[in-house]
Amino acid sequence: MTDDVLDGVDVRAEAPLAMSEATRPATVSVVLYSHDTFGLGHLRRNLAIAAEMLRRSDRFAVTLLTGSPVIGMWRLPAGLRVQALPPVVKVGVESYAPRDGVGHFGMVKGYREALILKQVMSLRPDVLLVDHAPAGMNGELLSTLSLIRREMPGTRTILGLRDILDSPDAVRSIWESQGTHALIEEAYDDVFVYGSRSLFDISAAYGLSHRVARRVRYCGHVVEREFADVGDACGVCWSAERAGGRPVVLVTVGGGGDGRFLVQAYLEALHRGHAAGAYSVVVLGPLMDRAEKAALMAMAEGRSDVEFVDVVVGLQGCVRAADLVVAMAGYNTCAEIVANRKKAVLVPRAAPRAEQRMRARLLADMGLGACVEPTSADLSGRIGVAVDAALASPPAPEALWRNLPIDGAVHVADQVLAVVDQAEGRAM
Repeated sequence: MTDDVLDGVDVRAEAPLAMSEATRPATVSVVLYSHDTFGLGHLRRNLAIAAEMLRRSDRFAVTLLTGSPVIGMWRLPAGLRVQALPPVVKVGVESYAPRDGVGHFGMVKGYREALILKQVMSLRPDVLLVDHAPAGMNGELLSTLSLIRREMPGTRTILGLRDILDSPDAVRSIWESQGTHALIEEAYDDVFVYGSRSLFDISAAYGLSHRVARRVRYCGHVVEREFADVGDACGVCWSAERAGGRPVVLVTVGGGGDGRFLVQAYLEALHRGHAAGAYSVVVLGPLMDRAEKAALMAMAEGRSDVEFVDVVVGLQGCVRAADLVVAMAGYNTCAEIVANRKKAVLVPRAAPRAEQRMRARLLADMGLGACVEPTSADLSGRIGVAVDAALASPPAPEALWRNLPIDGAVHVADQVLAVVDQAEGRAM
């Protein structure tokens, strides 16, 4: 057994993956925690926030703690320090396992918890901004939150929540059984919501106490802006020559870990004659199984109107250039659809959470897309009909889009500065 491996668990992630030599001391030190146990949503949201903070290089120094297995291939904002956590994968509601299937989950969790503690004790940040999970993955943040309350009175703790977590009944039930309401009230100074109250009011839906509700700040949806100086960062991921001026339907399933059902149904819709005259670009994602990718690509073999793309690091330019987006209803994809005012057909995942189904229905009710239930009979037919209707319809009126602000990263950075300045003012 080498020093880099402990009981089958690769521990070499302890060394930071990225650190810009140009990083300058800043007024506010921020640690972002992103558990990243499934998909790309948490990683992309945190990178968008980090990028906005680091644009203000005279005010922020930012460290990202992430369990994403693809962080090594992602574009990082200049100046961001990254501490990787051994990756785990969600295998059920509140249930996790080592992503590589090697070693014991308890040991992986313990090592992640120790890394988090080490980073926070070393950096003693002004702000710990926790994404999505108040207690962390399987409670891995509890010791750090306790340490901050006992020994780091100067550290502001902020919980950042996406617009919708799950159905209100499910969230209330889980939070009550795990003591999460009390944890938020005792361990967090502020709650930032990466969404709009006009879409979903979390205080009422999730039963937040009056004391906690007073700390809630709606920041708007967080959308990644191109932050890397990459030549084709704003370009498209498909062959413009092959598209030949046809309307482009962009099909994306986020990380791809559970997106096969949508891609398969869409390709079946094409075989039935839907989306005629359009050019379909299918982004499979870095987390889709290789065998699944091969099977899906075989379904479209010989077609000149379909192009497959394996991985796109930063999808904004593609969404912007597409005529229609067909997607699951993940947070980041929907935020990009809203930001770019794009026609959309949303086919949310059915389980384990109701989050995507709720988001898709809410956006459809607002007139900002079509929602196709994933459990619908004849899914491919219903997707095909929705795609044809969307391609033929005019775009939604601009006034409808304005109800959903998309400058969330800017507001998060502003609010962090505001709460830190407020705390310092009280301490003086």
